[in-house]
Amino acid sequence: MSNSIKSVKDLKVYQLAYKLALEIFQISKDFPREEKYSLTDQIRRSSRSAAINIREGFAKRHYENIFILHLVDALGSADETRGWKDFAFEAKYINKEQHIYFNNQYNQLNAMLCKLIENWKNFK
Repeated sequence: MSNSIKSVKDLKVYQLAYKLALEIFQISKDFPREEKYSLTDQIRRSSRSAAINIREGFAKRHYENIFILHLVDALGSADETRGWKDFAFEAKYINKEQHIYFNNQYNQLNAMLCKLIENWKNFK
């Protein structure tokens, strides 16, 4: 990793994933009570998983295949979150502006993850 990257918290991709997980948590507080063990739980888990997989991968970054596997898992979790977000929008638990915002943010996160997966050696 470059000299400016001392911890996972220095990675912009992690910062974004973590921020999005917190934002998903906040908006999901307003989901109906009957969604507590389904949509609410699933969207929270997947959004957190994206951030935590980046963190775990960073901890194991000296093992190329394991690092990349965690980044790929983070990409999958981010896209899973997008799917749950679509359900939340269709069920009218989030509005159009929130849907667009999260779609744009997860597009950015996925692009950053793909770039890191492709260019991980530049970050060693």
